[in-house]
Amino acid sequence: MYSLVIGTKNWSSWSLRAWLALKATGVSFEEVVVPLRRPDSADIIKRLSQSARVPILRITEAGSESVVFDSLAICETIAERHPAANLWPHNSAAKQLARSYSAEVHSGFLALREALPMDIARTLPCPNLDEEVEQQITRIQSAWEIARARFGSEGGFLFGTFSVADCMYAPIVSRFVTYGIPMSEVAQQYAAEVMQLPAVQAWKAAAHQEIEDGLPDQWQVDMVRNAR
Repeated sequence: MYSLVIGTKNWSSWSLRAWLALKATGVSFEEVVVPLRRPDSADIIKRLSQSARVPILRITEAGSESVVFDSLAICETIAERHPAANLWPHNSAAKQLARSYSAEVHSGFLALREALPMDIARTLPCPNLDEEVEQQITRIQSAWEIARARFGSEGGFLFGTFSVADCMYAPIVSRFVTYGIPMSEVAQQYAAEVMQLPAVQAWKAAAHQEIEDGLPDQWQVDMVRNAR
């Protein structure tokens, strides 16, 4: 049995990554949403995970429970436990590049994440972007173009069928859409494939519902850090 602890869907980009990987397997799982940017958010998350961040995957088997934290580790675990979901490409060169891209997203693009925080249910004006953010936007779109040119001919995703790399990039796609970031033709095609994915549509609908239910208006920096 799986239980996935995630943060507020409109904001928690790292939660979306793990959630998409689980959805891709077709297995059922319990979803626990911890509201972010509230006075008690950090304390709740700390009680659930030693990392004090979401997402958190709890796996219960034969009466014992194991816990996996960190989005990429969760995606890796899900791919390993559900090989039929094909969350890594079968082609060796494609798999190596998919792993490299996933790790790059996991450890990089901090300037972009800070300048363009995920707000998947809204359309917002783009703030002034510095040179570092612009360079990261260019790098990301170049990565998409390279993957699709080499491996994406059979299917609309980076490596043909949906993979962990697409899970990792999905929140970045949503940022580009939210803030109206100019994209190349290839990047636009890829972004459309991601945003039209039924799982992404379901997540976005839930994020819209969060807004209707009343999200906090003020940014709280300590809570934003926990949205990983």
